[in-house]
Amino acid sequence: MKNQQNHIWAVCRIFSSYNNTIIHVTDITGTETLARASGGMVVKVDRNESSPTAAMMASKRVAEQLHDKGVSGLHIKVRAPGGHNGPSTPGPGAQAAIRALSRAGFKIGIIEDVTPVPHGGCRKKGGRRGRRV
Repeated sequence: MKNQQNHIWAVCRIFSSYNNTIIHVTDITGTETLARASGGMVVKVDRNESSPTAAMMASKRVAEQLHDKGVSGLHIKVRAPGGHNGPSTPGPGAQAAIRALSRAGFKIGIIEDVTPVPHGGCRKKGGRRGRRV
């Protein structure tokens, strides 16, 4: 009979836009922050904040903090800017961050997209005939 490991689970929220990648890890209820890092915390140049390299470095920083606290499993929620004006696809750092977290030895539970979707609401910018390029 196999002995089952008891995993301590946490929720990892990854906000990935074309300007930055923010990784925020909370406990299951979402009330207590366990770790957080962003692309801007690990690179010096503004244009590199959203890059996959910055996302991987931020993930490594988060992983070290979580290993110290005994977390071994993560449910991941990926979010893009969304809304009625922002893009609804995550930036380039989201996939790199998830891959770096799984390489750091965490058991990945659910990967979920939580991008906000408009339901009517405000009028989109661009005018009646759309944006003319």
